[in-house]
Amino acid sequence: MARFGAVLTAMITPFDRGGEVDLGLAAELARWLVEQGNEGIVVAGTTGESPTITHEEQGRLFAAVRAAVDVPMVAGVGSNSTRETLELMSAAEAAGADGLLVVCPYYNRPSQAGLLAHYRTVAAATELPIMIYDIPVRTGRKIDTATLVELARTVPNIVALKDAAADPVETAKLIAQMPEHFEVYSGDDSLTLPFLAVGAVGLVGVCTHWAATEMGAMIAAYKRGEVERARRLNALLLESYDFETGPIAPNPVPTKAMLRTLGFEVGECRLPMGPTPEGLEDRARQVHARLMAVRSAV
Repeated sequence: MARFGAVLTAMITPFDRGGEVDLGLAAELARWLVEQGNEGIVVAGTTGESPTITHEEQGRLFAAVRAAVDVPMVAGVGSNSTRETLELMSAAEAAGADGLLVVCPYYNRPSQAGLLAHYRTVAAATELPIMIYDIPVRTGRKIDTATLVELARTVPNIVALKDAAADPVETAKLIAQMPEHFEVYSGDDSLTLPFLAVGAVGLVGVCTHWAATEMGAMIAAYKRGEVERARRLNALLLESYDFETGPIAPNPVPTKAMLRTLGFEVGECRLPMGPTPEGLEDRARQVHARLMAVRSAV
């Protein structure tokens, strides 16, 4: 059993008509995600628009989701500043988070020595388990395998990695060197099955907002050794993978469009992400309808 569960959703942050965080809807959405099969919730990650919500908003969001669900809640506390990460970490601890998602500091492009110092500083300030988040396409800096291995071997509460570096070969090399307790999660929905094949325990997903059932079934099938069934289930999700992000509608714009079609008035993304391209909600309805048409295959 993975520490935080096998299927986690990096939950969107809902905004009301005035563009403010809607805490009541955040709690409702978190409960619904659990009902759909999510075993854990990540709050204020990339999909939660963490770069555009304030620290005060993040703290209230952590508390609202924590009060709403009893599954593991991992709080996104990463920042481009070590000091700000520590401040956010205090808010997550006060809210009762079960773990911390700490993204590679973005924009600064720190050295590997700087990354080691950053993560050691953060880990020394908390007893909560930490999931490192490596997503170089957004941060501008890859966390080297050697850096990740050193942190996993020398820092007891660094226990997991959300791997969004899109390199299954390097992930295989990483997992082969990690201590047994360390867990790797896919950070790219479309690479979950390949990552499972090299030793990942699950994923922190986006399409799991609407396809947690299928994703959970795929992961469970693979872990039972039913590889052909896992492959077929993965094929059912290909359209969802394609829908969830792209140059015209980057994540989380499509997910918010999907949720609006499902009855959740989650609002638009904050600038600079928006607006929703014309026709995206129609496409969302089509993607969801086709997935529901084959759900019996799960």
